[in-house]
Amino acid sequence: MAILDRISQPADLRGLTADELSTLSSEIRDFIVNAVSETGGHLGSNLGAVELSIALHRVFESPMDPILWDTGHQAYVHKILTGRKSGFAGLRQQDGISGYPNREESRHDFIENSHASTVLSYAHGLAIARDAGVAPHRHIVAVIGDGSMTGGMAYEALNNLGHSKSRVIIVLNDNGRSYAPTISNLTSAAGFDSDDVIEEQKLPDRVTGKLSRGLTKIRLNPVYVRRQRKFEAFLREIPVIGKQAEQGMEAFKAAVREFLQPPAFFEALGIQYIGPFDGHDIAELEKAFNAALAREEEGPIVIHVLTHKGQGYSPAEDDDEKHLHDTPKFDPIDGPAKTAVAGYTGAFSEALLREAAIDPRVVAITAAMPGPTGLLDFQAKHPDRFFDVGIAEQHAVTAAAGMAMGGLRPVVALYSTFLSRAWDQVVYDVALHRLPVVFCLDRAGITGDDGPSHHGVYDMALLSKVPGMRVLAPSCLEELQQMLHDAMTLSSSGPVVIRYPKGTARSVGNAAIGSGTTSHTLATGDGRIAILAIGKMVAAAEKALESLTAAGINATLIDVRCCAPLDPAMISLAASHTTVLTAEDGILDGGIGASIATAIHALNPATRVESLGVPTQFIPHNKPDVILARYGLDAAGITAAVTRLMQ
Repeated sequence: MAILDRISQPADLRGLTADELSTLSSEIRDFIVNAVSETGGHLGSNLGAVELSIALHRVFESPMDPILWDTGHQAYVHKILTGRKSGFAGLRQQDGISGYPNREESRHDFIENSHASTVLSYAHGLAIARDAGVAPHRHIVAVIGDGSMTGGMAYEALNNLGHSKSRVIIVLNDNGRSYAPTISNLTSAAGFDSDDVIEEQKLPDRVTGKLSRGLTKIRLNPVYVRRQRKFEAFLREIPVIGKQAEQGMEAFKAAVREFLQPPAFFEALGIQYIGPFDGHDIAELEKAFNAALAREEEGPIVIHVLTHKGQGYSPAEDDDEKHLHDTPKFDPIDGPAKTAVAGYTGAFSEALLREAAIDPRVVAITAAMPGPTGLLDFQAKHPDRFFDVGIAEQHAVTAAAGMAMGGLRPVVALYSTFLSRAWDQVVYDVALHRLPVVFCLDRAGITGDDGPSHHGVYDMALLSKVPGMRVLAPSCLEELQQMLHDAMTLSSSGPVVIRYPKGTARSVGNAAIGSGTTSHTLATGDGRIAILAIGKMVAAAEKALESLTAAGINATLIDVRCCAPLDPAMISLAASHTTVLTAEDGILDGGIGASIATAIHALNPATRVESLGVPTQFIPHNKPDVILARYGLDAAGITAAVTRLMQ
């Protein structure tokens, strides 16, 4: 019987020997590779967190000791160890388990967290509730990656934790990557003692790493800790010179830390620091966690852990771009096949290179996702015009504002759902100043497997309300490229947003497309009904039009293209129809359909306007086509809606 089959709860881990733990780690890695190969999912980050997760659950007693995971990309092992192994057959599938921690799945999941840099704030809040006697928790453990640590919210939380001296144990899982290599100097100098790793490091880093680890071993020694405290107390009791001597000793220790330990940054904030530790050595990790428990009364403490993303699976270890951060279904023996950037992302990549060749002022900015947003080719071609700011969307947007003020033409490439983290900066740092910034939002609309935190359904409704903002939604590859070209001119008077979905994209070849902020009429009907489709919905509407025409319904079909401002000619044409149906893959409440209805009724109150869109609710994970069909946002749904309206 496999050891993994004996593990149904964290308590089952505590009786295992060192050899059994090693075997269990291998079994978990094999299980994750095979499970993810069947469903797709986040692979590299979870392979790197196997020993770390085991050690956490051996030392801490979840859920009495909450273990909080930042982003949740690394939480698969946690799910397995807390009794959800059987659920992995339905990982990210309809009615199956989520790819992230999920409060509805287990009492061991405290936060449904898939946006980065938030976990330290959650932990601080839980600690306050515990210390107030409201929450029953004992130890609060926050696991955060080095990539997530680059987010501004993480630093805000660190500052408050250090100030309040809240008892929180922070595990910094440092694998040198977010999605791409981590943009940070905070942990870059720490390293392993192993020869294979040392050979790849610069000499100063090797020295720093060894000295740091050596000092940590001393500082973890309980005898050293007790003697240090006695000596500090002795100094304080010496008349006149005691306080000065104590301050002098602290200054000396600070100087030593500053020279030998780059993460002295934490201690400057009032947070204890120990490490770095080998994140693949369970015994060493347990020793570190227990040492942190012994010092917990002194306030928050960071345990710096070094891991390797993709550990133990060569296809992940050999993937230089992202260490198989996420994958579709694949052959577990050979690993996922290399895939070229395609769809709207590929079209954007090509178009941006063309614009950069035309205008040397064009620069590209992203927040830790150069690959998924299609910027790798731009980075290779124009390294001095490419800026990856790490997981720091707020900084990305305001830095773009500064670049624009300085005469550059910045293009900010983000996921739609992540732009919401920089809403304040979009409105008050860019739009208020009418700056020439172009936002290219990938993964707009229903994205699917990653669930409610990743669906980009709010962008159109929110951005269309920003004064002076132009919001464009391409319906095909050619339109996206035209829109990016037009945006370089349109942005001269203020920011432009281009939003587009994940996955395959419609292509019209040499067929006519729209331009600027105008709409594009694809079919002219008999005046009874007009379909105004936005972005991805145009392809579904075209299929619906075929069925409607066969049924004797001659509808007008308009590609809206520009969601804000609305094309006056489009509104006039739509208002001349008896009935109008709008379709968008964003929320209905305050959405573009609502804006279209208001504009039409201002011209012709008699025109009936109905809208299809996404309801105002959190949408669980599922395949995009399944979700869209549920809300009538496919060809069948549009056909049914038009047929009903014509009765």
